Amino acid sequence: MNGTMAASSNRIMLGPLVAAIDQGTSSTRFLVFNAKTAELLSHHQVEIKQSFPKEGWVEEDPKEILQSVYECMDRTCEKMTQLNIDISNIKAVGVTNQRETTLVWDKETGEPLYNAIVWLDLRTQSTVERLINKTPGRNKNHLKHKTGLPISTYFSAVKLRWLMDNVEKVHEAVLSHRAMFGTVDSWLIWSLTGGKKGGVHCTDVTNASRTMLFNIHTMDWDPELCKYFDIPMEILPKVRSSSEIYGLMKISSNLKSGPLTGVPISGCLGDQSAALVGQMCFKDGQAKNTYGTGCFLLKNVGTKPVMSDHGLLTTVAYKLGRDKPACYALEGSVAIAGAVVPWLKNNLGIIQTSTELEQLAADVGTSYGCYFVPAFSGLYAPYWEPSARGIICGLTQFTNRSHLAFAALEAVCFQTREILDAMNQDSGIHLSQLQVDGGMTSNRLLMQLQADILCIPVVKPSMPETTALGAAMAAGAAEGVSVWSLNPEDLTEVTSEKFEPQINPEESELRYARWKKAVQRAMNWETTEPVNNGNAGQK
Repeated sequence: MNGTMAASSNRIMLGPLVAAIDQGTSSTRFLVFNAKTAELLSHHQVEIKQSFPKEGWVEEDPKEILQSVYECMDRTCEKMTQLNIDISNIKAVGVTNQRETTLVWDKETGEPLYNAIVWLDLRTQSTVERLINKTPGRNKNHLKHKTGLPISTYFSAVKLRWLMDNVEKVHEAVLSHRAMFGTVDSWLIWSLTGGKKGGVHCTDVTNASRTMLFNIHTMDWDPELCKYFDIPMEILPKVRSSSEIYGLMKISSNLKSGPLTGVPISGCLGDQSAALVGQMCFKDGQAKNTYGTGCFLLKNVGTKPVMSDHGLLTTVAYKLGRDKPACYALEGSVAIAGAVVPWLKNNLGIIQTSTELEQLAADVGTSYGCYFVPAFSGLYAPYWEPSARGIICGLTQFTNRSHLAFAALEAVCFQTREILDAMNQDSGIHLSQLQVDGGMTSNRLLMQLQADILCIPVVKPSMPETTALGAAMAAGAAEGVSVWSLNPEDLTEVTSEKFEPQINPEESELRYARWKKAVQRAMNWETTEPVNNGNAGQK
């Protein structure tokens, strides 16, 4: 049989494909999956530049984000053509994204009115302190009964408030009814479905539940919350389920990805929800931990929201169809996990690559009493302490960069243990193993350390792109697309690798107790009240 015949018969056998746009904090990817086997066929990844214009500020360029999506789509389409895979087999596209990151653009020009303010950004700390101070009893959980969230710099409402108060262009656009607010998913869907020429302004329930403007019980924008933050509801996107056709792709015909024009965008999930779906955590009690820029442990709690007494968030896990029930999750969010790698590389210059971090740490096999609390953006779960800052302690003349590298990996594991403990306390049911995914899971030393520090096995799927897979599943399962079945009996068996704990629990407990001591040292560092030590001007 000649080559061309083989290629064309292969094409037919692949059946329907589903693509996913995965727009994360540090990179953008476009991935194409086989809807029947969940196999990843082709993908492309582009790094995103973060800028830090002032201490604690983190921004990204909305146009660069959009451009990176086009580039990833183009390159992937090229690769598919080389592999002899027919692009027209792509039946749907799903979107998954870094959550909370806040954008405002002009609906008439399509131009962003400011950089995207990234979820990690701390410029709203004084706004948050002011809001908490005016609540009864200075309670950061004042809005939790509606939102599931504490008042924090992390969520979109305070970032949007800052933009309206401090950026003249945004203020003017709001007054002249030209402003559109959105998280990254909304910006991408609006742009990819036509932009200023009829683009669809929408978001899904999972992304909406991270804004502090969304009521997780009524499953819609809450007029009282909007009034609390003084945000006009007309600038908000329409809230839809995580799996339905939002609109059709409109792409310039001179691009390699031009053939994707007319393909429905039919899945949308915040990245952590997408990973929960991609890990097939559809049952009450199932959980996953994703190691990306930050670290996010989510546990499915079923169709009724459960409130945490131990510093976890209550968030919408997914709603896989207009008429399907919403499922909720408890979430432990850690701001800095993988983000320690570029910090050690660019800021301290002690490593050149992330593989070098693993190598350095493996060389010593211990931190020799050195503890690194990377509270660069304050502390998230379970503390919600915006005034905390990063700290490295337990240093002696013996400590070297290898010990610091080891301490950085341990920090990721200790932070995970803190949120896992909180989750076990909230539910009274202890997880017997931890399902993991995300970029950092390729670090085998980290995975072993994690098992040792948690004293339970850590299970990693062999296909690491679970976030994109979740978005593709939601898109492929949407009504009107229906090429991906989410029935339990149709879900493909995932191959995985298991890391068993190898140290004795006593040693693990000892190290964990030390870590908690280090965390206390990092607290209450950057406060806006003047410090009375004869130097009242000090911040």
